[in-house]
Amino acid sequence: MATDATTGRQPAALPVRTLGRSGVPVTALGFGAAAVAGLYQDVGEEEAAAAVEAAWDEGVRYFDTAPHYGLGLSERRLGAVLRSKPRDAFTLSTKVGRLLEPYDGGGDDLANGFAVSATHRRRWDFSADGVRRSLEDSLTRLGLDRVDLVLLHDPDDHERQAFDEAYPALEELRAQGVVRAIGAGMNRTRMLTRFLADTDVDAVLCAGRYTLLEQGALRSLLPTAVAAGKSVIVGGVFNSGLLADPGPGATYEYTAAPGELLRRAVRMRDVTEAHGVPLRAAALRFPFGHPAVAAVLVGARSAAQVRDAAEQYRRPVPRAAWTALRERDLLPAHAPVPEGDRS
Repeated sequence: MATDATTGRQPAALPVRTLGRSGVPVTALGFGAAAVAGLYQDVGEEEAAAAVEAAWDEGVRYFDTAPHYGLGLSERRLGAVLRSKPRDAFTLSTKVGRLLEPYDGGGDDLANGFAVSATHRRRWDFSADGVRRSLEDSLTRLGLDRVDLVLLHDPDDHERQAFDEAYPALEELRAQGVVRAIGAGMNRTRMLTRFLADTDVDAVLCAGRYTLLEQGALRSLLPTAVAAGKSVIVGGVFNSGLLADPGPGATYEYTAAPGELLRRAVRMRDVTEAHGVPLRAAALRFPFGHPAVAAVLVGARSAAQVRDAAEQYRRPVPRAAWTALRERDLLPAHAPVPEGDRS
């Protein structure tokens, strides 16, 4: 890890957990690579590379990407940096379910959330052949010989094909040693819970449903993961930005935050700041209270955002802050908080 120019000290090492029984390690803080692919606004090549390098310097060794992010740009940019690192020193996940097909009609991809040229079109494909083709294409874009974890990406409207065709293909790839761990990544919990209960996935990625603001995953997803000895990776801990900066223009689920949620987030911020803790620190720390959670993914578009995320992750949250959130009915009494933050 790089030495901090201000203190002259190296950042504290990040905890490492294992995904289920796969043996695949992930650092507790992971780097989500959607933002460096121009999520909602353009990000230059140098800025994107600096963000990935900053994550490495902060001790992050788990990186997540997908073909969907910037029409492959995320994979290309992430691979360009990671190719310079020892391959056995990091864990990489990508996703399958959307194939990218060349498109010469021009325009941009902002309708899908990315400020990039519309050089390709996405096509849903959760067939076995589609899974294999998607992984091959991803490896080409990454410029790497393997990924460690492959996730079925947003199979919400393709449930039958995802379970009948895509999942068995992933299981076969794992048995062949092509990948080391398999799972699914979604914004909803029902199908993720089914994957944990009815298949032999190693982990699932749950985005936005286990945060300081909402704990839907606490009802069935997380208990099922514990019972099955499997892991949950948590994404969207800021609920699309609301918990990072709950002010005018704040977003939730990638649109303007409803007034009620905005007011709730502001109240949370008032409580945490009264105890000397930024709201985004509490939001980053909160998921680790549950034993099923192996890692939290944070998306960042710049080195400064990466360094801030690492700083907030390492900031202890006093027990009094969690207690105050509960007393004000801002956090359910049954929602577990991190052990290390209870003193």
